[in-house]
Amino acid sequence: MKQAKLKWHMALYLSLPALLFARIALGCDQPPTIREATPEEIRSFFNAKEMKVLTFLGYSAAEYESKAAMLKQATRILDEFDPRATIVNIGATPEGIGAVYEMAKRRGFLTTGIVSTQAKENNVKLSPCVDVVFYVADATWGGFTPGTERLSPTSTAMVENSDVIVAIGGGEVSRDELVAARRLGKNTQFIPADMNRDIARERARKRGQPAPTDFRGAAGAVF
Repeated sequence: MKQAKLKWHMALYLSLPALLFARIALGCDQPPTIREATPEEIRSFFNAKEMKVLTFLGYSAAEYESKAAMLKQATRILDEFDPRATIVNIGATPEGIGAVYEMAKRRGFLTTGIVSTQAKENNVKLSPCVDVVFYVADATWGGFTPGTERLSPTSTAMVENSDVIVAIGGGEVSRDELVAARRLGKNTQFIPADMNRDIARERARKRGQPAPTDFRGAAGAVF
């Protein structure tokens, strides 16, 4: 079993440079490399790359009130990093903050995604612009394990493997990951951004809840 895992790691490490350049040339229409992995296996992958990991957090299905404003902020951040020495990591899906994947690919960044196996079980679509996806076995979507301040496996992999974490708005999972990252002394930045108001109102209506009046998101309420 250990030998099989080692062979997979070696094959992935050796093939990624070729994979990266091929995907840049062909755009975002090539299937990603997908693997279910533990936080420890993901750490081995990033350590072997010897590149800085820039992680973006933010809204996903809740989307943004102004997608253009979010992308403008993300562009400013990406411009500060060298694609030859930086991996752009997000949550693997295309919605919300996942739109940054396409921008990162256009600039020549290697892109990765860390996401709970809940996404696979619920047939959640992956971004066409992510190169490598890691599914983490998790009974939750991420954030703190209910009733504790201990990160779920997915969020553990996300936070511990990031060198720089930038949150542009975000809900409960982003909030928890940013809180944990700051406790670990990670390089973090929070940029306020409202969630999409129409989506938020429709969700509340379907749940029989009062129409929301605060659209800052859980992360914005803390930071």
